[in-house]
Amino acid sequence: MKELNGRTALITGASGGIGSCIARRLAQSGVRVALCGRDAEKLQNTQDALPEGAESLLLSGDLLDDAFLKDCPARTAERFGGLDILVNCAGMALSQPFAETPISLYDRIMALNARAPYLLMQSSLPYLRQSDRAEIVNITSVCAQKGYPLQSAYAASKHALAGMSKSLAAEVYPIGIRVHLVSPGGVFTDMVRIARPDLTPEGMILPEDVAEITAFLLEHRTNAVVDQVEVHRAGKEPFL
Repeated sequence: MKELNGRTALITGASGGIGSCIARRLAQSGVRVALCGRDAEKLQNTQDALPEGAESLLLSGDLLDDAFLKDCPARTAERFGGLDILVNCAGMALSQPFAETPISLYDRIMALNARAPYLLMQSSLPYLRQSDRAEIVNITSVCAQKGYPLQSAYAASKHALAGMSKSLAAEVYPIGIRVHLVSPGGVFTDMVRIARPDLTPEGMILPEDVAEITAFLLEHRTNAVVDQVEVHRAGKEPFL
């Protein structure tokens, strides 16, 4: 294991849910965090919740804006002197029948869940190449491997993110950049409450659980490489 203290991470979706928890957990390990998200007030709340003395940068903007996506890694590297970790956590959920999902909504969810991470990884690569232990962690979903009713557009976006992650991992592994996928089932966040109003917090995966898994992947950079972690709720049967 190597210490993360002094490393720099850019985290999207840091205004709440999983992204906010990941930011706080990495900051506990001494990581300097660039908090990226659309809601400036919520980003400030995340920054305020960081451990005392944590170094951070607020990057408020629209993840559908190409110029903003290309600017975030540059601003992070300029502030902290480099970039070691990229965590793509921002996303949009949708629960709607296939036949009733308009193409405009399909395009939006694909843009946020797949296109935005693609562009952000592209614009981060020049900086990650300069790191001696560069890592990318993409937070996908169980829907990246499976299909569920009312989840066609969301599943399409998460399958796309998983596919591009696997291809990128094979491309950059020879130069020392590792790409990981974390695919949780039901995590009790605001996004899930909207997509699955039938779910309750009892027995659900918590955002803090995903943050701990992410931290484990980053802290345990050894000869044993974990490409993908699939996580299910305790109430779900194993390996299904």
